[in-house]
Amino acid sequence: MATNSQNLPSAVKERSELGRSLDRGFILLTRVFALAVAATLLWIAIQVAIGAWPAIQKFGIGFLAQSTWNPVNDEYGVLPQVYGTIVSSLIGLLIAVPIGVGTAVLLSENFLPSQAKVVLVFLVELLAAIPSVVYGVWGIFVLIPILNNVGKWLNAYFGWIPLFSTSPTGPGMFPAGIILAIMTLPIITAISRDALISVPPSLRQASIGLGATRWETIFQVLIPAAFSGIVSAVMLALGRAMGETMAVTMLIGNSNKISASLFAPANTISSLLANQFAEASGLQVAALMYAALVLFVLTLIVNILAEFIVIRVKRV
Repeated sequence: MATNSQNLPSAVKERSELGRSLDRGFILLTRVFALAVAATLLWIAIQVAIGAWPAIQKFGIGFLAQSTWNPVNDEYGVLPQVYGTIVSSLIGLLIAVPIGVGTAVLLSENFLPSQAKVVLVFLVELLAAIPSVVYGVWGIFVLIPILNNVGKWLNAYFGWIPLFSTSPTGPGMFPAGIILAIMTLPIITAISRDALISVPPSLRQASIGLGATRWETIFQVLIPAAFSGIVSAVMLALGRAMGETMAVTMLIGNSNKISASLFAPANTISSLLANQFAEASGLQVAALMYAALVLFVLTLIVNILAEFIVIRVKRV
């Protein structure tokens, strides 16, 4: 027994040294992975900027304010595409955020039996698994014919409003926005649900104990407590919508014009890249790379804004 007692401290010391070595190795490995992610992002940005440099030198910041895209005369500008990217994404969010947050509340509360919740969660997650080209085909053959009838009625009776000033002829801004709403709905729902579920039960119990109704607890306690997570979900969905390519390309009309009407054809940066990169050459390639760099910066701004909002909310 005495021998074992004498050997015990050295064995523990050896194991502790091994454990510390493993901890240091793990920390170093995670740092390498984190730096690799940052380096990859920086490398992509540098490569895109190098490809866009000829267009940057020729057009400068005026590239963002020009509406002409003429490969014949090498005149390029992405103002209509930037407008279409932002507006179509905002339309999608205006539709998806209330539905997504409402669905998240439904799935995080005891409004439904557990089996019905499982089925509904599966269906919401299934929306994220559908390829974007399938959304595009569905939009062309199902969504657009429905919206055309609605749009013609709105144009006939409310055509004096700029949003309905043109009669729908097929693809346009509104169909693209609805498709983006459907495609971003799973992101908003899943992350918002996780944020609501992670709210400490003590907050709910305290609210109900003070006499608040269930709906008052949801809207005045649970949602404010999970607000940072909900904002993160919305901003992530915004970044996803701004970068969507195939479905939007099939439904937005690919017209390099700015119109206030929801039913007029429009364009996005992603659609521009998808339509023209295969046949581009010379300065047009540089202009497309410049457009890609603009989209890169827009998504970066969205992520920075999301982080800023989350930090501010956590401080409150």
